[in-house]
Amino acid sequence: MRTILQAENLVKVYRIGKVDVPALRGVSLEVQEGEFVAIMGPSGCGKSTMLHLLGGLLTPTEGRIVIDGEDITTASDAKRTAIRRKKIGFVFQRFNLFPTLTAEGNLRLAERIHGNGGGDPQLRRDVLRLLGLEDKLHHKPLELSGGEQQRVALARAVVTRPAIVLADEPTGNLDSENSALVLNMFQELNYRFNQTIIMITHNPEAAAMCRRIVQMRDGHIVEPSPSVRL
Repeated sequence: MRTILQAENLVKVYRIGKVDVPALRGVSLEVQEGEFVAIMGPSGCGKSTMLHLLGGLLTPTEGRIVIDGEDITTASDAKRTAIRRKKIGFVFQRFNLFPTLTAEGNLRLAERIHGNGGGDPQLRRDVLRLLGLEDKLHHKPLELSGGEQQRVALARAVVTRPAIVLADEPTGNLDSENSALVLNMFQELNYRFNQTIIMITHNPEAAAMCRRIVQMRDGHIVEPSPSVRL
């Protein structure tokens, strides 16, 4: 397998007034292409900070992050933005869909931002079929249920075939039925498209669907586990 992400000795310190508050204290993580990894831990342990660092949304105080062969910690802001657009897909708890665009419009916008021209129509059809969205293409977010909105957000994240999908509590706003549906779809995308996924979750049932679970506490990784093919 090929290493798709390597994080080395990540430290993140927030300055609040005159006080330094450490969020990460020397975290290292390596992810192979095609892995589905859960990062778990109590609130305040640093897992969301970790995800934002891996996605290039924050810059570490110390340490190094390499995504698909490119070091995002030494890159300029413009270069880091370009890497983020090309290589990373995000799925957030709050969906973050553009409310004035249809489901298809949200996907096409992601393709344009990625710089992929008209995108890959066959991949788009395959993703929409897998996520059960063929009949929702022309619906705007407010015309969709929470579960359907999250599926559109998931389709938007993977339709450009990013190197990594980063998901931050993707089922946090969903009921148990829709949570199970979305998690099953994450699994299908991982297996069918070999999509690499790193998911933040506090839910043990959600984490159990991943191939590997990484436990965090007090800004440290305390319990990495080997990758497992489910």
